[in-house]
Amino acid sequence: MMPPSRPLALTLGDPAGIGPQLAAEAWRRLRHSGEGTFFWLGDPHLVEAAVPVTLIETPEEAGAVFADSLPILPVLCEADVIPGQPDPRNAAATISSIRLAVEYALAARAGGVVTNPIAKHVLATAGFPYPGHTEFLAALCGMTGEEIMMLVSPQLRVVPVTVHVSLRKALETLTTDRIVSIAETAYTALKRDFGIETPRLAIAGLNPHAGEQGLMGEEEITIIRPAIERLRARGIDCQGPFPPDTMFSATARPNYDSAICMYHDQALIPLKTLDMAEGVNVTLGLPIIRTSPDHGTAFDIAGPVTETCRADVSSLLAAIRLADGMSAYREGKRS
Repeated sequence: MMPPSRPLALTLGDPAGIGPQLAAEAWRRLRHSGEGTFFWLGDPHLVEAAVPVTLIETPEEAGAVFADSLPILPVLCEADVIPGQPDPRNAAATISSIRLAVEYALAARAGGVVTNPIAKHVLATAGFPYPGHTEFLAALCGMTGEEIMMLVSPQLRVVPVTVHVSLRKALETLTTDRIVSIAETAYTALKRDFGIETPRLAIAGLNPHAGEQGLMGEEEITIIRPAIERLRARGIDCQGPFPPDTMFSATARPNYDSAICMYHDQALIPLKTLDMAEGVNVTLGLPIIRTSPDHGTAFDIAGPVTETCRADVSSLLAAIRLADGMSAYREGKRS
């Protein structure tokens, strides 16, 4: 396999969180690995005491210096950064970092975007109008409403049909059309970005025992099964609806490539239980690759960037490696 020719864009995240620590540690781990070349869109003052840095002006410069220093395309913070104490005055840097990363990816100058954790309440205080990363990314890509969440770990891939809404709201918004649309997007991504020639989808039921033929709920009959029938008619290999309490077992997981789940916790509880450390958030439905570690800013353990990283870098490393592999598939350099 040849490595992708374009480096990944790693964003700043909240500068008072663990993002700077993770960026430095990820570079230490990957610098000689031949995988996951990236540049950091961040403030060099946050890391330069702990790792060698090279300030770059364009993404194209990152590859030549990555083995010897962390390539940084500077995005400067307005206020002094105190680890563990987020400051809304630095929200502009966080937002600018995301915006630039997306611009480079859309222009095919970055192989994908890997986002460090942000603090939504800090950005909201500064007037940020989006609920979070994903909605902002979709808006920047001109794909508002098309964004879909996939969570990936070495043992499981899951896609929730409804995401950040109450369980009551999830039930109200669950439709056959929505299941079909999301399953089709997941199927396309598994082929294009994961190299799976014929993806197999497992469709979860909603109710206990997948409704028990209507005795415990009729959504499987009225909403979910019609979606499966339409997907099969379009040539998509999908099975279900499966009882959610058994479909994530060790014997069931090898039978599918991704589980399509009806609501947020139905998808995320099994994935995080199986592998919290290496879970990766992937945004599907966009023209660019976007991955993110599946954890937050961890202000409670944030500190100055030193030669020893207190934070667990496993999820960010997994996000970088996954984006690297997805980029290789898109560029036709992996088979």
